[in-house]
Amino acid sequence: MKSRRVPVIVGPTASGKTAVSLHLASILRGEIISADSRQVFRFLDIGTAKPSAHDRETIRHHCIDERNPDQEFSAGVFGERGRAVVDDIFMRGFLPIIVGGSGLYVRSLVDGFFEGPGADFEFRDALDARLKRGELPALIDELRRVDPLTAAAIDPTKPRRIVRALEVFHATGTPLSALQSGRSIEVNFTPLFFGLLWERQALYRRINARCEQMVADGLIGEAEDLERRGYGPALNALNTVGYREAFACLRGEISPEEMLEQFKQNSRRYAKRQMTWFRREKRVRWIPVHDGTNPSEIAEIIAGMFRTPLNDELPAMRG
Repeated sequence: MKSRRVPVIVGPTASGKTAVSLHLASILRGEIISADSRQVFRFLDIGTAKPSAHDRETIRHHCIDERNPDQEFSAGVFGERGRAVVDDIFMRGFLPIIVGGSGLYVRSLVDGFFEGPGADFEFRDALDARLKRGELPALIDELRRVDPLTAAAIDPTKPRRIVRALEVFHATGTPLSALQSGRSIEVNFTPLFFGLLWERQALYRRINARCEQMVADGLIGEAEDLERRGYGPALNALNTVGYREAFACLRGEISPEEMLEQFKQNSRRYAKRQMTWFRREKRVRWIPVHDGTNPSEIAEIIAGMFRTPLNDELPAMRG
């Protein structure tokens, strides 16, 4: 079972993962598993750049629109769900293709990560903001509710450790104390990582253009609709880049012009963090991409590498 190979397409926001994955699924008779921490939520369409309805009708997608924004969903839960989906896709005679920029979600699915998850940058930023507002006592109380053993062992004068314990619980859905007990997970497939590597300034231009398009497509209106449905900016699902700026604009704290500029800046920062994460993943074979590259060409390259008998021994590609 471990010999079953699964392509994993990673890269930062706006790098073109969706377009490449659609072509790859067509070539390899595949179905796509979205490893995105926000596409799993309903009503978050524009701000998460979900595949279009047409694309989802053409190629079957999984782990999209499975939760409401006020429902808890962690990387740990995603890993369990994703592995079940991988098994189901193989059983029906198709190829699972994992696609996403949420490194923590990818790692949960392909490794189980019970040696301790990496950073969830957006959630950590939200906790850091609460620390700055003097909410350390409230954070300690939250930790006591979700992980009393860790809370009892942590020095309350060390806020970074409290933040880390809360971050681990948010990411995995499991208390840090339980993770440290040595629990392990069996992953019965072999992931083959392919990364889309852009020159930084070219990627930043794509990010800026994408942000402009999202705003033109109605991102602020989408945030307004979420509030009408009862989903506000305090929810973890909405305390993220794009929605955070849109809600600030709706509250009158920033102008639409300021909202767009902050959205661009924060998206670029997020992309930088994503690349830092993925560059540490030594299994990634990086494929250089530029503005003139056709997604179908990249898909053909990945398909060729995937079909190579000793594929998992190929060296990483560097741009």
